Amino acid sequence: METESEPYVRLASLRQLHQVMADMNTARSLADTLQTVADGAVGALGYEMAAVNLVRQDGDLVVAAFSGNSAAEALITGRVGSRESWDRRLNMGERWGDLVFIPHTEGWVLDDDDVPQWYTDGPAPRFEDEWHPSDRLFAPMYTPGVQGGSSGELLGVISVDRPRNGRHPGAWGREALQMYAFQAAIAISNARLRANMQRALVRLEREQQALRASEESFRQAFEYAPSGMAIAEMGGDQHGRILRTNDALCRLLGRPASAMRRYSFADLVHPEDIGTLLRTSAEGGRAELRLGRRDGSYVWVSLRNSVVADAADGPRFLLSHVEDIEERKRRELQLAHRASHDSLTGLPNSAELRSRLSARLCQRPAHAGAPDSLDAAYGGHPAFDAPVGHGFDFAPGAEAYDGFDHHVHTVAPEDDRDDGAKGLAVLFCDLDGFKSINDRFGHNAGDAVLIEVARRLSNGVRDGDTVARLGGDEFVILADGLGRADAQDLAVRLRNEIIQPIRAEGRAVRVGASFGIGWAHCGMTADEVLKSADERMYVEKRSRPKQHRRAG
Repeated sequence: METESEPYVRLASLRQLHQVMADMNTARSLADTLQTVADGAVGALGYEMAAVNLVRQDGDLVVAAFSGNSAAEALITGRVGSRESWDRRLNMGERWGDLVFIPHTEGWVLDDDDVPQWYTDGPAPRFEDEWHPSDRLFAPMYTPGVQGGSSGELLGVISVDRPRNGRHPGAWGREALQMYAFQAAIAISNARLRANMQRALVRLEREQQALRASEESFRQAFEYAPSGMAIAEMGGDQHGRILRTNDALCRLLGRPASAMRRYSFADLVHPEDIGTLLRTSAEGGRAELRLGRRDGSYVWVSLRNSVVADAADGPRFLLSHVEDIEERKRRELQLAHRASHDSLTGLPNSAELRSRLSARLCQRPAHAGAPDSLDAAYGGHPAFDAPVGHGFDFAPGAEAYDGFDHHVHTVAPEDDRDDGAKGLAVLFCDLDGFKSINDRFGHNAGDAVLIEVARRLSNGVRDGDTVARLGGDEFVILADGLGRADAQDLAVRLRNEIIQPIRAEGRAVRVGASFGIGWAHCGMTADEVLKSADERMYVEKRSRPKQHRRAG
């Protein structure tokens, strides 16, 4: 174009420039767009060489495309010039609108900076507007949106060298290069946008593929997991409703999947475990509880909940992992039972007896404003002056409520008055004549007697009372809410049951029983209560003639 006289420009040259601009905006990639910009500066604007220097993310400029000289292209394409050096170039020389022209008289100071450049030696200019080999012309490209571009963000620089007519570009040529840089900036920005969109689409497709693969993996892991899995709704009116279950959970509970969707875990859990379930559902986490089967039985499970949260809406679902622990629980209960029960009779053992007794007693704490003694606290109530161990003639018990720690204090009954008060009776039972059975008939016979005595004692008390084997031929009964007469009647009835003949090793044997009745009250230890009842038992045993201690 610059080979023609200004302002007379051939229509074919304008068409060529228009075509180049069209090609810039239809290139398939950013790299093609950059190369089209460089080629257009040579082919349509008439420069011998052109380079497109593109601003990188770190601010420096890289030679992204080159046209006009294959040797120069091989040498400087891909090389980087610092932003500092480029800012220096764009702030010196002559301003031709947005263009920057640095004549050879000033450009020599740039020979040693780090901007990649190609230099072709040649003769000195013969006339004023002739192009010198050391002249430099730059067309900065700014981000679109600001007409004229000078106040926009620098996108890159088109550097051109030597117009084909050998002269400095005139007003038309300068305007054409400036407009070309403006259109190039739009084309490069659009190409970058398309490239980013294509990368985003590729990334989105990969993410969708990964999501589909993840969903399929989850589906298979959910459906074919060896233990139970369920998804339940979280929040709203349908909170806890089961949305989906796997085959393992349906088999565990004996319920079809269609039926499971009518329930929530709260509908299936054992009533005693509902609090545990609610805490686990609200917080996520793990719990051990019982779930109901279709046949009405319950199975122990380990329930692990994970909250599946939505970034926008918050928690939405509970993913529940249900593992059958029935066998483990059975073993644990068996071990716990063995630890707390006598292996021969199946009754609570000494440790369990003391634990149950201690649970009913407390030591009154001393604190500010509290009375210094039980007598002071209860206004000198005579119940606290009475002895705590008696035989059959002991006075009835009584209970009084003290507001401390919401505990109903166990109070020993009064000694001489029968006012209907009730207390915690502790009956200490020792078998009479048991040693002779062991000696005469052997330990198997003795064991048979102990087992039968344990059965008779258990059948002779109320539900909720405790019958324990303290050791050897000693038994203890804890009976709450009894008065004096009640405790005496209970001891007589139990003794009458024990003295009936017992079948052991093919023969009928008989043992007697001595009972001591003690009364527990807070402030005592379990051992003190048992010792008191034991002492009363020996008082009762010694009070009867030896021949009457055993009925045969």
